[in-house]
Amino acid sequence: MRLSTLLLSTTLLCTTLFAQETSPTLERKIASLVVLGFHGTKVTDKSIIIKDIKAGLGGVILFDQDPMNKMKRKNIVNSKQLTKLNYDLQAADKSKLLICVDEEGGKVARLKKRDGFKTFLSAQDIAKKAPEFANKQYGDMAQMLHDNGINTNFAPSVDLLFDYNPIIAGKKRAYSSDPEIVSQYASIFVQEHRKHHVLTVIKHFPGHGSSKGDSHKGFTDVTKTWTPKELVSFNNMIASQNVDMIMTAHIFNKNIDAKYPATLSYKVNTELLRNKMHYMGVVITDDMQMAAIHKHYKLKESVTLALNSGVDILLFANQLAKPLSLQEIVDVVKEQVKAGKISQKRIDEAYARVQGLKERL
Repeated sequence: MRLSTLLLSTTLLCTTLFAQETSPTLERKIASLVVLGFHGTKVTDKSIIIKDIKAGLGGVILFDQDPMNKMKRKNIVNSKQLTKLNYDLQAADKSKLLICVDEEGGKVARLKKRDGFKTFLSAQDIAKKAPEFANKQYGDMAQMLHDNGINTNFAPSVDLLFDYNPIIAGKKRAYSSDPEIVSQYASIFVQEHRKHHVLTVIKHFPGHGSSKGDSHKGFTDVTKTWTPKELVSFNNMIASQNVDMIMTAHIFNKNIDAKYPATLSYKVNTELLRNKMHYMGVVITDDMQMAAIHKHYKLKESVTLALNSGVDILLFANQLAKPLSLQEIVDVVKEQVKAGKISQKRIDEAYARVQGLKERL
């Protein structure tokens, strides 16, 4: 054999072996598409969540209170504790971990004044102020998150303000009924967070503001109340490239999809969001354990529908239903891939999107 041929063969063999060593397994790819809630204000090498991170978990979501015992803390106690927790979580694996929180301001805040954190106005109250005020508020918010080891904020809400809505308007989470004002202040939110290397998630697509119910508690039908105007703020944000991720809504609208709620709908997440609105970034579900989903769909059906709809990340906050383990979720998705119910291409596509997003951190 000629020396050049031998060297080429050796190079190809080494390249193949290296690729086999570095290419993630199907299980690890699926794990990277999950954001999971967990119990604990500190972790050790023996903690289940640390083992999950080492197995490729995509991200965690943090809360202050334990929903089952309001006197008990779930993850957040104070700044010193939170910073240490997040350092230990991030250090568990070489892959970047999304460390997420719901920090909109106002009533939706996981970092509270009682625990020594700075507090911020609600979206509705911010929109009554000058844009310069919003710049300062959201810059301070993003700095606080970054300083405490949080790199992903599940905010802002770009839902429109409808006075009767209990979960959006009722908690002053919408900037305005005018989508142009919503877009203006939501863009400030995103831009200020980007300055501090914190990803944001605009929500809840295709619009939760007109709902008369709360999807945390059950099925929410907006067929008679939703209008295309609710897409304008999303369109504006996408066009101006002020989007890191988009979160789905668990709302049902038979005028868009007569069978499935938005989170599980191909017509919403692919035909509308990707094909018509030209959004090619990461899509994450709202909590899959909200009653609007888990009371109507088994785990196998919900994750299959969500991923096939065009969703890239599955969020299980482990707050509102029986806690699920990462292994349970991965096993179900893997089984569906092996059975041909979810394509390998769909997993690879979602994985590539998520990894691309993490490269920005």
